[in-house]
Amino acid sequence: MSALPLVQLWIWISTFATVAGWTLSAFGQLNRTGYAAAFAVFAVFIFFQRKNPALAGIKNFRAGKLFNRFRRPLPFCFAALALLIFLGAVLYPPDNYTAMTYRLPRILQWLAHGHWFWIHTVNYRMNDRACGIEWLSAPLMLFTGSTRFLFLLNYLPFLFMPGLIFSIFSRLGVSSRVAWQWMWLLPTGYNFVLQAGSAANDTFPTIYALAAVDFALRARQSKSSAEATSSFLSAALLTGAKASNLPLLLPWAILLAEPHWRNAKPRAMLSLLARRLPLLVIAAAISFLPMAILNSVYCHDWSGAVLEEPNMAASNPFYALVGNVFQILLQNLCPPFFPPAKWWNAHAPMIVPHALVSVSHHFIMGFFDLGELPTEDSAGIGLGLCVLLAVSLFAKCSARRVPDFVPASVVEERRLRFVVLIAPWIALLFYCVESGMNTAARLIAPYYPLTIPLLLTGPAVARLVRSRLWHVLVIVNVGLAFSVLILTPPRPLWPAQTILSGLVARHPDSHPLARAQEVYSLYSKRSDSLAGLRDLLPQNISIVGFAAGTDDSEISFWLPFGSRRVEDFLVTDPASELRKRGIEYAVINDGQLPQGRVTLDEWLQKSDAELLVATNATLKIATGSINYYVVRLKPEGPGDMK
Repeated sequence: MSALPLVQLWIWISTFATVAGWTLSAFGQLNRTGYAAAFAVFAVFIFFQRKNPALAGIKNFRAGKLFNRFRRPLPFCFAALALLIFLGAVLYPPDNYTAMTYRLPRILQWLAHGHWFWIHTVNYRMNDRACGIEWLSAPLMLFTGSTRFLFLLNYLPFLFMPGLIFSIFSRLGVSSRVAWQWMWLLPTGYNFVLQAGSAANDTFPTIYALAAVDFALRARQSKSSAEATSSFLSAALLTGAKASNLPLLLPWAILLAEPHWRNAKPRAMLSLLARRLPLLVIAAAISFLPMAILNSVYCHDWSGAVLEEPNMAASNPFYALVGNVFQILLQNLCPPFFPPAKWWNAHAPMIVPHALVSVSHHFIMGFFDLGELPTEDSAGIGLGLCVLLAVSLFAKCSARRVPDFVPASVVEERRLRFVVLIAPWIALLFYCVESGMNTAARLIAPYYPLTIPLLLTGPAVARLVRSRLWHVLVIVNVGLAFSVLILTPPRPLWPAQTILSGLVARHPDSHPLARAQEVYSLYSKRSDSLAGLRDLLPQNISIVGFAAGTDDSEISFWLPFGSRRVEDFLVTDPASELRKRGIEYAVINDGQLPQGRVTLDEWLQKSDAELLVATNATLKIATGSINYYVVRLKPEGPGDMK
């Protein structure tokens, strides 16, 4: 069975979830009743689409035929990886750091209040970021009361990747033999393997990027309005997932617009737009446009960059380009097992050219840091795939070019194909001159499948994949992918804590072992990182006040879901306002006090509050221990006196 019907169904589900989220939020009905009504509407839509080829393809599903496809070595390895990913996702709760610090808390805030709103917090990412995966996550969290099923939002798109990769690669001039190899190899990229079982949001938009281009390529041949519609929705969802994906609209726009621009007439174009108006409205609703409007309203900057750290948006395009190219290469070419990471992080600024160090100052926290193991927070496609790409590119460039005669119509099609192959690289260039983020290899996940085909065209690459060298490199790459997945600290598929505890006991002076134990131990607690603080609060309270830091996690105070809600506040807020919001017990991050230009004693006196406990917790090893204060606001304070 082709995966295309399932991909189309996934596009519908994603579109429905996003439209439902914004619509219910607008009416203040972001609750179970509202979603039940929305599900009913979607069920009616599916009923009237029962004769659609997408659903017909799902009805014709044959399990036996599907399993036969996985008998060959590469498909079998993909299936084994998918099984291990599923096992890790079932065994461990989601603990992706960005999910814990802003994406899941913002969903809980919206659900608690019945609508999207601009949250009163210094954790700006809870407000200005795209909402694509949040609108998919909200009904799952609402009806299950858990985060355990959120991995499906990454896992299902991961399963759809091979079919789309083969379709796009072969349609863009990559030989069928090479495309078949890469449809199974590309998903073994460390970022795809690690995030497929997590609640991260970097790789899941890849399915939208692939679907947008694939449906556009199909629509050019079939002239099908249904495929053009699916392409349009996929492109909109791509931007709705992450604003950094906006440049990737370029290859899609070229494919979709090319049939119209040659004989474009203003009246005909206006007529086409009028017929497509409902589609344009839906596409706008599921794109980044709603967040761009809200950002413009609340912070007067459509991108929200004005709230971010100063270097997030690049100030110097040349430095941004040099720095992004360097870090993409560094992060992807780093060995998957890199014990000297700590030494490198400390000495890299003294080893690399001084000019590169100067460039790094234009990025958030620089870009030299590496980890001992790839993690979903930073990994790119990894060394194994990079070696395969380098060998393929060498074979392509070193081959003799034999001129051949082709008809004019074929030449024209080849030119368009070449433009589409080049366009993702232009999009990546645009990203590189605009971004000052320090984890580029992770953030450009949707770019990889669309930039790689340019490196794989030509008969020389087709000959290469038959060679013994290629087979050996493929085996090594797949073996590394399995190792990375099994050893990953967030979801280790080996008894990491037991083995490391025993080794540390036998070798107490071993710094590498102590470091490994610290990393695995921290990751094992990250899904509920402030559980110790929650235990210091009274059990029966329904509201917890939280003065968070800019990179903090409030998820622990919501657990178990439905038992209480979190009210975010600033230390500069009047005490009367806190009491009006029902806050009696609160937790204050020590980092907020300097921002409010107040000491803890001054805040306690001003708010007529008492300190109950001063403690600390570690969210990330890189930032170390953070001080927190558990406080109680007395029922009557000076701020309430008239």
